[in-house]
Amino acid sequence: MDHILEVQNLRVSYHEGDRTIRAVDGVSFALAPGRTLALVGESGCGKTSLALAILDLVPSPGRVEAGAVYFEGNDVRAMNREAVRRLRGAAISMVFQDPASGLNPVLSVGSQLEEIIRAHTSVSKPEARRMTLAALRRQRLPDPERIADAYPFHLSGGMCQRVMIAIATVLRPKVIIADEPTSALDVTQQAVILRDLDGLREHLGIAILLITHDLGVVAGMADEVAIMYSGRIVEQASALDIFERPRHPYSAGLMAARPRVDRPNERLQPIRGSAPELVGEAPECAFLPRCAKAISSCRSEPWPPLAEVARSHYAACFNPMFQPDDEPARRA
Repeated sequence: MDHILEVQNLRVSYHEGDRTIRAVDGVSFALAPGRTLALVGESGCGKTSLALAILDLVPSPGRVEAGAVYFEGNDVRAMNREAVRRLRGAAISMVFQDPASGLNPVLSVGSQLEEIIRAHTSVSKPEARRMTLAALRRQRLPDPERIADAYPFHLSGGMCQRVMIAIATVLRPKVIIADEPTSALDVTQQAVILRDLDGLREHLGIAILLITHDLGVVAGMADEVAIMYSGRIVEQASALDIFERPRHPYSAGLMAARPRVDRPNERLQPIRGSAPELVGEAPECAFLPRCAKAISSCRSEPWPPLAEVARSHYAACFNPMFQPDDEPARRA
């Protein structure tokens, strides 16, 4: 399977005086056209910093320390600023977490869409207007002419998020990075937004990097899942395997802590403790204080790399969780 987006050993740090915060610590993954990869983890684990680093948008005092980002085989980090600017919005788009802050409050919706179109194409203003109305219409917004002339504060949260998706998709990008696209919406609006995003993937072949901590969203949309903890990916596999056969103790803890409609009387099992601060180099596994399966290697060695613990299933763990039908050689 050819990959449209590849991230290799990406590292992002924020420097505050003599403190260095390791927001992203050697993350690698690949995304294929027409597929959805969900990046899952607690707040503060580095998900958004990773997304911003892909588009070279990490704010000061942060910076990308190392690693590579390849789009269609081309190294994005080796491009000049103008080339990266042309890439953003046209080939790779981002849907931000908060639609209210993601839209300019002093510009009409239509002018914001038209600005994106004219920044990346040479179309006339009437054609940009036509494309704007078509993009709003694809999001099933009522009366696109009225919406185009409205300002963000005239619209509901759900409508603003659909406008954000219209902006992200008006030029038919090949990759969409959706950062918590439904976190500020009610359940009904969430379902509509997720259906719209999945429809874009299905009909246009757009690849989606879905950043979320909502496992219900992951179950409904993702083909593959990468679990992130303390700046690193600790497990990656198909969505079905992550939910049914988690291998890393942290992933297993997430699955045990989620409420399930098919088991309404089952007691939830929270993960004890809290995530560590992302400061300095970790001499041991960052999940060690919260892990019930720790062994001596976890206490004496740095984090292990992602390794295949089952077919197409990877975990960064010295003592991964195995299933009853695993091969004896893997159980040894």
